[in-house]
Amino acid sequence: MESAVTAKKKWWAGGHSPFNVSYGKLMMWYFLMSDAFTFGAFLIAYGTVRFSSTAWPDPNEVFHSFPFMHGVDWPLVFVSVMTFILIMSSVTMVLAVHAGHHMQKAKVVKWLSWTIVGGIAFLSCQAWEWTHLHEVGAWWGSNPFHNADGSAPMNSNFTDFFFTITGFHGLHVTSGVVLNIIILINVLKGTYEHRGHYEMVEKVGLYWHFVDLVWVFVFTCFYLL
Repeated sequence: MESAVTAKKKWWAGGHSPFNVSYGKLMMWYFLMSDAFTFGAFLIAYGTVRFSSTAWPDPNEVFHSFPFMHGVDWPLVFVSVMTFILIMSSVTMVLAVHAGHHMQKAKVVKWLSWTIVGGIAFLSCQAWEWTHLHEVGAWWGSNPFHNADGSAPMNSNFTDFFFTITGFHGLHVTSGVVLNIIILINVLKGTYEHRGHYEMVEKVGLYWHFVDLVWVFVFTCFYLL
């Protein structure tokens, strides 16, 4: 009985994991915790400035454009599409991890490929949004948008925070896409079939879900409040 329980433990060099997880997966959790503190510091700083300011741009005025639809006024529609794409990529990642648990190589390839497509689509949407905002005069140090009360903008805090935080998040999405491409190549080469497990897919999946979760907070802070 004791040997059966021992066989299920994830063994490390010098002993077994106290949480019954591999070393690599635990280190990924530690990294995500530290990264969460960084994003948290950014968003807390943003919230402090946002709610201590007497005037702030109206998101419905800032984010109302849509690609190839000139002259339309669709507040928050485009960013809703972006958010939907990223959430769906999280779903496909779940399916890839599930397929890996069942050693289904073909399905891992399919769902991981769709996750990569979703990540690239999100980054493409963000690139268009940044380009559009820059064309109307928004950039670091420049805020062309009127405040919600109709007054002229007093400072560039909104755009400084927006481009810094969404840019930092976009960097994470880019890193996630690159990691997923590397993992997909290894899946196609049969690396994880040879190892007898697809734990690496699961570890990268944790990172991808974290990036998606952070976007929910970024979306709430900049586009809804």
